[in-house]
Amino acid sequence: MHRILIVEDDLVIARAISDHLAVWNHEVRLVTDFQKVLTDFVSFDPHLVLLDISLPFFNGYYWCEEIRKLSKIPVIFISSASDNMNIVMAINMGGDDFISKPFDLDVLTAKVLALLRRAYDFGQHTSFLEHRGAILNMSDTTLTYQDQKISLTKNDYKILQTLMENKGKIVSRDTLMTKLWETDCYVDENTLTINISRLRKKLEQAGLSDFITTKKGLGYIIEESSPGSGDF
Repeated sequence: MHRILIVEDDLVIARAISDHLAVWNHEVRLVTDFQKVLTDFVSFDPHLVLLDISLPFFNGYYWCEEIRKLSKIPVIFISSASDNMNIVMAINMGGDDFISKPFDLDVLTAKVLALLRRAYDFGQHTSFLEHRGAILNMSDTTLTYQDQKISLTKNDYKILQTLMENKGKIVSRDTLMTKLWETDCYVDENTLTINISRLRKKLEQAGLSDFITTKKGLGYIIEESSPGSGDF
């Protein structure tokens, strides 16, 4: 089963596509808040996006560019603006195909299935973790926030991955140390404190203050909502 995100503000068209793709055992989500397309993209983690050009707030070209900053997944534009200039623009912005409205649902489905086969028969799907607009790309171990790519060390990535996977839960220092060093040998606890301190400084410089909270005597946590400052 593949996950398909439909970014189409005409609900009649969106639901017709969704119902048709569901017959092929795909999991489909419709975007309803067109100011938060990227939020839906990250939380749903789709294998393919169907994207209209004319949308409220920002057009499809904008959202395709935003998606391409994070992922290489297939994007198919669906639009009645099917003149050559729009088709060329859609492909140049990162689209993989363009389907003109009105279209036949069987033709659309055939193109969707072909792109999915091409993308995933030999490849691996990218996964993301997101919090407060910061997006951790688990395929290339990068962190993106407000168009910034934040450079991460191997330990930075492992700390963030562990804490973001357990968002809202306290992760003990022992758990983090095992994740980072994967050894039975003794590791000075101060080494973890130094790694956390360096990562916090890096996040704060990017505008992500109080991203990681300390729970004294227990460990660390990424709060569901923004906390106050924590002590080391």
